[in-house]
Amino acid sequence: MTRRGLLTDRERELIQADNLEGDELDRRYQAVSRVRTKIEGRLADDVDILKRSHPELYNELQEAVCDE
Repeated sequence: MTRRGLLTDRERELIQADNLEGDELDRRYQAVSRVRTKIEGRLADDVDILKRSHPELYNELQEAVCDE
């Protein structure tokens, strides 16, 4: 079983899609809003927990998302 990361498969589809119109464009805006809520909510809390309680995992996360 493959677990998802931040985005669901459908959110990935909508965010990556070009030339959306009508209902699909509305769904894309909704997906963006849901992802933003995740980032500002539980994800931020989880990152803070890792930073304080497991610095090694925090560093691994930072390396994965903060590529230079």
